[in-house]
Amino acid sequence: MSNAAQAERATQNRVVDLFRNELGYRYLGNLEKELDNSNIREQDLRNYLQATGKYAPELIDKAIFSLKKASAINTGDELYPTNKAVYSILRYGVKERLEAGENKETVQLIDWDNPAKNDFAIAEEVTIKNQHTRRPDLVLYINGIAMGMIELKRAGVTASEGIRQCRSNQDELFIKSFFTTIQLVMAGNDSQGLYYGTTLTSEKYFLKWKEDNDVYNEDEILLDKHLKQFCSKARLLEIVHNFVIFDNGVKKLCRPNQYFGVIEAQKKLAKKEGGIIWHTQGSGKSLTMVWLAKWILENKPGGAGQRVLIVTDRTELDEQIEGVFNGVEESIVRPISGVDLVEKLNATSPRLLCSLIHKFGGKDENSSSQFIEDLKIPKDFRAKGDFVVFIDECHRTQSGDLHKAMKALLPDAIFI
Repeated sequence: MSNAAQAERATQNRVVDLFRNELGYRYLGNLEKELDNSNIREQDLRNYLQATGKYAPELIDKAIFSLKKASAINTGDELYPTNKAVYSILRYGVKERLEAGENKETVQLIDWDNPAKNDFAIAEEVTIKNQHTRRPDLVLYINGIAMGMIELKRAGVTASEGIRQCRSNQDELFIKSFFTTIQLVMAGNDSQGLYYGTTLTSEKYFLKWKEDNDVYNEDEILLDKHLKQFCSKARLLEIVHNFVIFDNGVKKLCRPNQYFGVIEAQKKLAKKEGGIIWHTQGSGKSLTMVWLAKWILENKPGGAGQRVLIVTDRTELDEQIEGVFNGVEESIVRPISGVDLVEKLNATSPRLLCSLIHKFGGKDENSSSQFIEDLKIPKDFRAKGDFVVFIDECHRTQSGDLHKAMKALLPDAIFI
């Protein structure tokens, strides 16, 4: 074995030990010589579902069949729609009925709320045969389902080489079919740390994991630090469950700043508090709103009547917000006027709205001081539901009469 190969082997051995001994993953072994490696280890999945004690054997059979059917892909088929369908099954469960005429039951393939109750496992040198055989360095399985793939390089070789290898693995001639269940695609080395993306992410959009500003420590290997942070059981499940979107044909993951901004906002909302999320230009503000709004509407930290209103101060931003949410298949409504806005606030739906702040000011910005009176809103008017309001940028429009009118209509809302 060459010195270069020995160096990469040493890195892989160390990383495998990290997953086993520090992250608590079960070791499946070196699968280089296995002939039937699959992205669904059926017996492992069956063992997990049986261990929950929730499902009849026949229901487990049907759930596994549905997952395998959804994950199957033919030559020439696009990976994106198949991966999207599988993601939906993983996130929301499989709905099956034991007998005709009975109500459907939901079989949850992953326990998203209790990470420790899942079977996290790691395998190395997983040989996958197609027209051209490929052998990913590491594959991460959750309950027998391949969810992550990692390519490792020695310190003298850039992580970009691993990223390109991850990307070419997904080509038709190689092992595209294995990626129908994959959610996280990673590459890294000791000096650069960890880069991550998802299925079909192009090389330039792979993201570097950053946490605690990555202060240099000569006694710490950057790759190991990132893997312990990113691939801990709770965080890995959280990223897959809450920070994956399918946006107009492109599957996307959160950047580190988006992840931590949303997590801190969740903590504030749990205490019925608002705050500020700071962004620089081009840092993904719109998608931060998407992930936070989806979490709010799903988890309802403010109560059963949870609603979200996104307020901007330019028409192009209002249209952009609408387009972003529609692109990820989240229904959002734009009121056409101030009167329409008030009517929608006074109803219990829609749950997700976006509006120009000027709609709180009537025909023009200078009329906002008389807006409330002109609309003849009853004194006992209260916007229906528990509102969280996202304010897109802190411009002068957020400090004058328009802001006062908005606060008058939404006195109990939480503002971010």
